[in-house]
Amino acid sequence: MFIFWFATIVFIGTYIVIASEKVHKTTAALVGASLMFLVVLQGPSHGEHEESPSRVLEKSMVHSKVDAEMLERAGKYEELDVFARYVNFDVIFTLAGMMLLVNVLSGTGIFQYIAIKSAKIAKGSPVRTMILLVVATAVLSAFLDNVTTVLLIAPVTLLVAAELGVSAMPFLMAETMASNIGGTATLIGDPPNLIIGSVARLDFAAFMLNLSPFIVILLIIYCICLKMYYSKRMQVTVEKRARIMELDESAAITDPVNMKRGGIVMIITIIGFLMHGALGIQPCVIAIAGSALCLAVCKVDVDHCLEKIEWSTLFFFLGLFALVSGAAQGGLLAKFGSLLAFTQDWNILLTVLVVMWISAICAAVMNNVSYTAAIVSVIAGFLVSTPAFAEPAAKELMWWGLALAVCLGGNGTLVGAAANLITAGIAEKGGHKITFKEFFRYGFPVTLFSMIAASIYISIRYYICCV
Repeated sequence: MFIFWFATIVFIGTYIVIASEKVHKTTAALVGASLMFLVVLQGPSHGEHEESPSRVLEKSMVHSKVDAEMLERAGKYEELDVFARYVNFDVIFTLAGMMLLVNVLSGTGIFQYIAIKSAKIAKGSPVRTMILLVVATAVLSAFLDNVTTVLLIAPVTLLVAAELGVSAMPFLMAETMASNIGGTATLIGDPPNLIIGSVARLDFAAFMLNLSPFIVILLIIYCICLKMYYSKRMQVTVEKRARIMELDESAAITDPVNMKRGGIVMIITIIGFLMHGALGIQPCVIAIAGSALCLAVCKVDVDHCLEKIEWSTLFFFLGLFALVSGAAQGGLLAKFGSLLAFTQDWNILLTVLVVMWISAICAAVMNNVSYTAAIVSVIAGFLVSTPAFAEPAAKELMWWGLALAVCLGGNGTLVGAAANLITAGIAEKGGHKITFKEFFRYGFPVTLFSMIAASIYISIRYYICCV
């Protein structure tokens, strides 16, 4: 009981400190993680005496061979060696690799070129430029991932806003929301989808077929709302528009040789992300290999590129993963899992909707990657043990609902998704600090509307597929 309450207090206390912004978020996360490692999380000396939660779950029920395989996949995140199992290093190294790759490209002037070109295509209109960048962000997020996309788009945005003479904050916030919305559409678009897909055995085509049509509609509505809200709030003079149209984007390219080499490596890396499932290679390997190749073929100052990596964000995620693992080890997530037992006699749709809304809230508070890595085992076990979800269509409904909830819920708070933290880090370096409260003011309405729309979509799917 002591471990449970200690883990609960440390977990909730750390998030309160992060939200209060009295202490730097990375410091708060690392202190909370340290307390979890010291008291709650099991080290090497305990390895022979404990069983992973998924193994305990497997022993507690009777299930088919297919269900056993699903539980085994759900438990793979719990079976890493000793302390390493508490941190998802696939996410950490994917972030690090893409940060390094973007840092190399940023020195060539390519982002300045894109900034000027985007503003000229939009004829100097801030709102049209915003919508152009939002659509580009969403599309790229679906086929790269939302973290890589904001690493590419955020530096461009700062330059676009500077050229237009308007605040970069609305642009950055709109793009961050779009990255999480667009990333929901595919298997590789958002890290939680990778976790869900591996456990539920849902491939790239399945995500595209089942989620992308809804995401396209949601994105169109989002762009219409942006246009209506910012049309009269964001204006520039005719003179400034004229100056924008006179700019020569080609003059922004300062290193054409490295731009071509780095661009080719980026294309190869993107192809690697698209094919990583078929190749059986983890995304982190693709990202690190791409960044290493870029450093090898481009003549750059390696130390300088490494210094520009968002180390604060990476260490924040290290702490956050350990914090969530401590909450799981202490029994806090098991308490949540036990609550699902009360829904065994409920209607399938009602159960899925309740799980969705709870998951959206938890993803916003806990970070959607960390929450998803912890909850997939709970959901897998629940689906196995609940007769109402015996049919494949019912199980898929739950997985699609969970994917929508954790990805869209990531827009709720600053810590909700990796893309949010990356944007905040880049913005702060550019002199634009995004506070927890300010992000929530933007993110909450978007998340609320998105979840209402997702609930309607899942309800329609239920009556089409499960009745």
